[in-house]
Amino acid sequence: MKQATSVITLSSIRKVFQADEVETHALSDVHLDIQHGEYVSITGPSGCGKTTLLSILGLLDTATTGSYVLNGHDVAALNAAQRARIRNAEIGFIFQAFNLIGDLTVQENVELPLTYRSGIGAGERRVRVQEALERVGMAHRMRHYPAQLSGGQQQRVAVARALVGKPAILLADEPTGNLDSRNGEAVMSLLDELHQGGATICMVTHDARYAELARRKVRLFDGRVVDEETFERLRREDEQRLDALLAPRLGATA
Repeated sequence: MKQATSVITLSSIRKVFQADEVETHALSDVHLDIQHGEYVSITGPSGCGKTTLLSILGLLDTATTGSYVLNGHDVAALNAAQRARIRNAEIGFIFQAFNLIGDLTVQENVELPLTYRSGIGAGERRVRVQEALERVGMAHRMRHYPAQLSGGQQQRVAVARALVGKPAILLADEPTGNLDSRNGEAVMSLLDELHQGGATICMVTHDARYAELARRKVRLFDGRVVDEETFERLRREDEQRLDALLAPRLGATA
């Protein structure tokens, strides 16, 4: 198959959740293109669709309608097994909660994604794990267990696990959410270093400071991608509606 110029291309993505007779439109007509080597942040208020969008990007969920091409593969209509295989080969995940397995060593945690791939022997797995841990500065902790590491160190190990399979893109879901400011800044510095080294990164974050570190910002509001001017206008209108809603209660307690 001819190599795509984009890692990710979403076209007219809609996601509708149905409960009883109620429809919730989580995403509406989303278009998104992420080029090789880009560093993109996705921001927006709570409930705007960030988590749903990341789940679709990561092949953890499917869109109701629309097209999704991932590194040259049309993945919108794949079954669960096919999605799992492509997800393991093309996507590296960095989660807010680290998601390390407590009774596995750092080495074993990082190696885990490779054990689900055919054609990679034990020797190659060891080399890849060593390389990934060296990239995040954690090779000296290879024999340790997650409980013996700080939160920042655990997230570095999680980044190594995401890198070890040499994915087309890293998807980071609130990567600093469980860290204090010092460790959060260290992880963001690491992501910037990885980007400078050629990694393609898409990060979901609620923290405007960290979103600004990305080279391109995508803003979501009520399930739609909007430009910065529209985003700020909608945000102000939302705040005004909330203020109007709270005003009678605040007046009653004055």
